[in-house]
Amino acid sequence: MKSEHAAGGGKTCCLTCLGSCLVYTCARRCVQRSPTVPLPVVMADGFSQAGKEKCSEPARRGRVSGPCSQFQRSFIQRVTLLGKLPTGFVLHRETKQKVAAILGTDQEAMKSLPEGDLQNYLLSKVDLRRQQISQSVEEVQKVIHCLTAEISHQDSRFQAVPASDTYNDSVKVLAPRLFHVTVPLKGLAGYKGARTQRWRYYTLQGTKLTCPLRDPEGLQQWLETEQFVKTLWQWHQADVNIEGDIVPAKVLQVFRALVENAVRTCHLSGKVSVLANRAAVWVAMETSTGQVELELAPTVEIPTAWSEKAQWPRCLKRWPSPERVECIKSFGFNLVARSSYHWQLSFPQAERVLFEQLDEDGGCRRRCFQVLRQLKEDVWCPGQRPVITTHHLQTVLFWTCEKYPHLKDWQVFHQALLRLVRKLHRCVSQHFLKHYFVPKSNLLQSASPSELDAVAQKVAFFLKNPQVTLP
Repeated sequence: MKSEHAAGGGKTCCLTCLGSCLVYTCARRCVQRSPTVPLPVVMADGFSQAGKEKCSEPARRGRVSGPCSQFQRSFIQRVTLLGKLPTGFVLHRETKQKVAAILGTDQEAMKSLPEGDLQNYLLSKVDLRRQQISQSVEEVQKVIHCLTAEISHQDSRFQAVPASDTYNDSVKVLAPRLFHVTVPLKGLAGYKGARTQRWRYYTLQGTKLTCPLRDPEGLQQWLETEQFVKTLWQWHQADVNIEGDIVPAKVLQVFRALVENAVRTCHLSGKVSVLANRAAVWVAMETSTGQVELELAPTVEIPTAWSEKAQWPRCLKRWPSPERVECIKSFGFNLVARSSYHWQLSFPQAERVLFEQLDEDGGCRRRCFQVLRQLKEDVWCPGQRPVITTHHLQTVLFWTCEKYPHLKDWQVFHQALLRLVRKLHRCVSQHFLKHYFVPKSNLLQSASPSELDAVAQKVAFFLKNPQVTLP
């Protein structure tokens, strides 16, 4: 790949510097930001990992003594900017020869760096990033637990979200300041598919319609109380049920009122506010690192079945293995209240297991995803409410892994990364990204076309000239 570098004082760094052939002469020309400025906070896998991000005590004590050289700051900034080093690798203090091997760095250039300063500086940057993530997640979990515990006390149909010091799969990070929180619903057990199809003739107020409601499409479906072997009597009440259907809009209406009351009861009015003019229930929360927005989504968890709409695995596909497929399907699926009449299918547990076991063969899939996300959040699609989220990027990764299932396709970092970028550009420019488990559903259907076009233009520019301009 042809790489171009700015003259001394330039503000760009080529992709080969970032991923495959960083050399001393190139690094001296790459501009660096001040090492005291923290980078944007992102999650390594799209889920909260508060407990997994604690360094060893020696790592916490590691700091840089004295000023860094220009090359050292530039080299380390490239590594940290793109999340090139796996956390476990850094925290175990591997040799600088292995650091060079992972980065594709010139061994001669590495000889000029004091090993202790390099590793301590990397540890301090990783530690700072992990602290910010852990702090934000910890604060969110405490507030959500307080609110949902009060809500569950007022209405037993809603379950409290636990506050965990290690891992909480109810909290998913969509962007550095955008979270999705599932609030499990209780009293619906023994799920079974609907046996007969019937027409619906009612409004959300319960009045009769002359024409039937539109049938669900894609990731949507009806939810009837008869689809469960056991149900609490409260799910048959008129505040959530119309003609035997549990209606998501009515569940959200009840839930919103409970959230607003819990904010006052828990004395969180100065810290948490319920956002208006949203179909779902969104709240804004002040944290020590800034304001974050949370979607609180009432969710029916169905761990005993696999959705009939999930057309997966597809025929003649080699990724993942048949054994892995059966394991993933055993985690079931969820139904989320986000719209008026239809519940939205979701597969968070299956996606998490699929993601965590990506690189068992030693490939660089996860590393490519981390870099792709860093580029997206720093360059292509920054902001508090980005049109492209971590879930979109994860879906791009899954489709690419399925198309390229072999280890040989995931051994050369910069080639694998560009393959992901091309897939992302194609989806964004066409405004079409198929859901991985339900391909008939377009994940970009409700996204702003103008915002997607803006992202596509930035990604196209990167593909034409693969280099990164630092903020």
